[in-house]
Amino acid sequence: MEPTRKRPRKSRAAARTEPGSYLDGQLLIAMPVMEDERFAGSVIYVCAHSSEGAMGIIVNRPAGSIDFPELLMQLDIIDKADGIKLPESAESMKVLKGGPVETGRGFVLHSSDFFIQDATLPIDDGICLTATVDILRAIANGGGPKHAILALGYAGWAPGQLETEIQGNGWLHCAADEDLIFGGDVEAKYQRALHKIGIEPGMLSNEAGHA
Repeated sequence: MEPTRKRPRKSRAAARTEPGSYLDGQLLIAMPVMEDERFAGSVIYVCAHSSEGAMGIIVNRPAGSIDFPELLMQLDIIDKADGIKLPESAESMKVLKGGPVETGRGFVLHSSDFFIQDATLPIDDGICLTATVDILRAIANGGGPKHAILALGYAGWAPGQLETEIQGNGWLHCAADEDLIFGGDVEAKYQRALHKIGIEPGMLSNEAGHA
């Protein structure tokens, strides 16, 4: 994994007043009419959104049979013998399919109690993104963030593409919370996200909207 490019962090107030109503730190919830199978039924945490495009992490799609201890061994962060000594936080760390772009890279969404200078990107509401192996080593040693998920790959949008998809009834969006990002029962997050904004799937029509 490589360090993320750090960019200036803007306040929530600034995000709401800028043209385009940028969605950094918000959740995208796929509408049932989503035609792109890669994103159908997905909940995406938006890590960056500007006039240059958008980047986010899908937070409700498990990465199949891959588990975190196995990944640590594949990356030579720990030896096989060390696997039995991992802290509980590492044993239970969730590995997700973060999106269709750069699926060979890992991106850790985590609480802001862990920070690596020039590598960690603060996003919003105490959530950060780090994409270096240093955070994986810290988690393996019990010194990582309190909350974290590891995503393989990410979702990306060209300039104006996300706005067009929202206007075209592709996505709902709402404020994020720790449970929807880090909580258990990953595959139920889509229903939980809809319930958070007071919507039942059968209530959704073909009209675009937002929370």
